[in-house]
Amino acid sequence: MLDRVFTALQEEETKIHMVAADDRRAVTFSLTPGRWGDGPAGRELLRGLPQPEEQVSPIMDRASQGNATRQLALDLGFDPVVPPHPNRRHPWSINEQLYCRRNEIERLFRRLKAFRRIFSRYDKLDVMFSAFIHFALIAEALCPHFV
Repeated sequence: MLDRVFTALQEEETKIHMVAADDRRAVTFSLTPGRWGDGPAGRELLRGLPQPEEQVSPIMDRASQGNATRQLALDLGFDPVVPPHPNRRHPWSINEQLYCRRNEIERLFRRLKAFRRIFSRYDKLDVMFSAFIHFALIAEALCPHFV
């Protein structure tokens, strides 16, 4: 799960919060205003995921290292891979090898930003912006060599 900020035409910002299976497939995403925090949106996405049947380790960025987000992931049956803040009194250990795979969602966002309509946020309405993100994700899944 990772968050990205895209600047809109009216000097507003929109954040895309996304859960992705790998560098090609998004599971779910949501949009929030740029001034909102990442934690609440990330927790909402986690609540919307189905219960894992086997051990699943969501790889999250440091914005998701808060106690509430981490505890929710543990309560839902996930084993979160998120590095603790360096100033934490009681840091936890993480699987560094697994955390290195976080770049996969970075690559997914890079390919999404190749669609100028997403990069520049031409759409005024969130529903239209969300629809084009769905379109871009489908195009990415069907024709991965074009983008």
